[in-house]
Amino acid sequence: MAQILPLTHAPGAIDSGRLTHRLPRLWDAGGNQCDPGKSTKYLYELLYNDPMKIVLMPGCSGVSTLVAEAARMWNLIVLSYGSSSPALSNRQRFPTFFRTHPSATLHNPTRVKLFKRWGWTKIATIQQTTEVFTSTLDDLEERVKEAGIEISVRQSFLTDPGVAVKNLKRQDARIIVGLFYETEARKVFCEVYKEKLYGKKYVWFLIGWYADNWFKIQDNNINCTVQSMTEAVEGHLTTEILMVNPTNSRGISKMTSQEFLEKLQEVINKSPEETGGYQEAPLAYDAIWALALALNKTAQELEKKQMRLEQFNYHSQNRDITEELYKAMNSSSFDGVSGHVVFDASGSRMAWTMIEQLQDGKYVKIGYYDSTNDNMSYFGTDRWFGGVPPADHTKVIPTFRYLSQKLFVSVSVLAGLGILLGVICLTFNIYNSNVRYIQNSQPYLNNMTAVGCTLALAAVFPLGLDGYHIRKWHFPFVCQARVWLLGLGFSLAYGSMFTKIWWVHTVFTKKVEKKEKQKHLEPWKLYATVSVLLGIDVLTLAVWQIVDPLHRTVEEFTKEAPAGDQDVLILPQLEHCSSNKMNTWLGIVYGYKGLLLLLGIFLAYETKSVSTEKINDHRAVGMAIYNVAVLCMITAPVTMIVSSQQDAAFAFASLAVVFSVYITLVVLFVPKMRRLITRGEWQSEQQDTMKTGSSTNNNDEEKSRQLEKENRELEKIIAEKEERISELRQQLYERQQLRSRRRTSTAAKENPPDIHYNNSAGTVSSLYQPHMPLVKCLVPSEQGSKLGRNNCEGSRVHLLYK
Repeated sequence: MAQILPLTHAPGAIDSGRLTHRLPRLWDAGGNQCDPGKSTKYLYELLYNDPMKIVLMPGCSGVSTLVAEAARMWNLIVLSYGSSSPALSNRQRFPTFFRTHPSATLHNPTRVKLFKRWGWTKIATIQQTTEVFTSTLDDLEERVKEAGIEISVRQSFLTDPGVAVKNLKRQDARIIVGLFYETEARKVFCEVYKEKLYGKKYVWFLIGWYADNWFKIQDNNINCTVQSMTEAVEGHLTTEILMVNPTNSRGISKMTSQEFLEKLQEVINKSPEETGGYQEAPLAYDAIWALALALNKTAQELEKKQMRLEQFNYHSQNRDITEELYKAMNSSSFDGVSGHVVFDASGSRMAWTMIEQLQDGKYVKIGYYDSTNDNMSYFGTDRWFGGVPPADHTKVIPTFRYLSQKLFVSVSVLAGLGILLGVICLTFNIYNSNVRYIQNSQPYLNNMTAVGCTLALAAVFPLGLDGYHIRKWHFPFVCQARVWLLGLGFSLAYGSMFTKIWWVHTVFTKKVEKKEKQKHLEPWKLYATVSVLLGIDVLTLAVWQIVDPLHRTVEEFTKEAPAGDQDVLILPQLEHCSSNKMNTWLGIVYGYKGLLLLLGIFLAYETKSVSTEKINDHRAVGMAIYNVAVLCMITAPVTMIVSSQQDAAFAFASLAVVFSVYITLVVLFVPKMRRLITRGEWQSEQQDTMKTGSSTNNNDEEKSRQLEKENRELEKIIAEKEERISELRQQLYERQQLRSRRRTSTAAKENPPDIHYNNSAGTVSSLYQPHMPLVKCLVPSEQGSKLGRNNCEGSRVHLLYK
């Protein structure tokens, strides 16, 4: 605080010795410790003790806030030389406040200008939770938003910055703006050293009004050495309001800024680095000049009204002197030791900003910025660890994972050879279609198998295409090619084999009455079955393509750090063919084809012991179905599991297709080739066919059907005869029993039989006459109806008794 009565004289009458004598007292009165509580005590002591005060001059922002808000109640003008809080620019709250220290928000345009200069679009902030820093940060947030810069991390602390610094480290903050007082700055950078949040990857922006050696001052509140602190703060940048006139010209005080600093040094007798508030001394000196000029101007204006400054009092009825003094202060404009002094509408000083960088423990000026004219004077003296400004974030380099070209070429060669084999098999089958052995294998179905195998192998090529070979807009076509070639190839190849095994199973599991009808093979039914299976696939794929078409998607993996100390991360990416409801469509396709494979395995097992000439290769078809089904049911889930590993997924899928096709072609066609070549059947069969056409085959088939029919008729006759014989045997037995009982009763009445006991054998024997016949023939003779022994010759009835 200061009483202004000695300053009512003209500025020229104020000698420098008397003025500098009052600076320490003014500083102390303002509260060097920035304690609002003590300032309140001093305020009331000054107000209620003589002499009358007309102007109050607080120092730091905390004290100025309290004093300036209360000063209007006593008609007092408040002039500060060290307050930078943006909140003090509020004229409604602080109507009589002026300051020669510019607002802290004046740093923000400079910071934004530097962010743009070095291409930084992402910053972080850490602040002490006080009003001055909160309002400064709010203003910075608005300015960077307008400039297209993002504040990615915003941390605050009250007394302990440890957690806030750790959060900055965890969230990969690189360009960090720190807003805190000097004592807190030492705490922050002690934690920065511990977290290694410094070096070539990081840039710190601090406030420039700390003492030059603030990081070397011993502080019992931290446990870091001076060497650790010096290492942590190296390279940081400061933005500070220009407090010394850079032109070193003489102003209203007839002193240059350098002459002022020399005189100030004579008074304090201490090192400037160890003197708190040393940098604000030119602002305080110019504040006193501004006050003196305003008082002189006010006195002149009051004289016109026949008034004097000494008539000032604290009563609200007497505001004329306060209003005149306010007008004089608001119109101030002069060149002082801190530069040109002028106040804006909010009472804040307009000034340049100085930019410094700590290099080798000393602050080096790297430029000035005039926010009024948006003009930056850049010296090019900045220095960086890596030679260039660091990135504002860890640079992430997207890197696509492409399929191994060696693997792709190898599998493509196998697929190409397989396609060649399929063409050879198809040509062989068509050329020998008139040979009876080939005809009995249903050559048209085999042709479909060969074509399907060729299409499936053709799908290997688009299966291996990725961003290494094609552009992004090619992917929808490549994705559809994969699905269509595999789907149609499977339907033709497996569908034709499934149709054969289905027909064999159907024929040889029907009842005898229906076998005759089914054994007469009708080819159009076989082709219709294949067409149905093919149509289901075409319909499914068409609906899939229309409703939810396949497109290119990119899978991202965990970022990887490359070898070496590089400030980059590698983001692996993998291209896929996918759709919005990929799992649903795969479930439909895999479910349908999985049931088809399981049914094929069952039918092949059921018909493994069947032998038929209509489809003479059905055992080979069953073997091919076994292999295809096993490979498909293993490969489908495995490829879904390893889909994030491009080489493994391609190897499993493509090799499963290749092996399935090779096994199918070899099992179905190689035995036919071998038989026709080794036996020469294609020559004899072709010659016979040229002579007799197809009549031989038709006659043989007709004879075979007639013989089978006669055989079944004879079997039915034999079954009827056997049934008749069983009935006659039963009748014979019943008649025999009846006659035996009658004869026994008659003989007993006329001549009881003698019964002899054979003691040695213990048996009883009857003395029947041997000439009495006990066996009769069941088949009547041709001469009559009498039954006689001689008539039994040729009979198929065995003798029951003798």
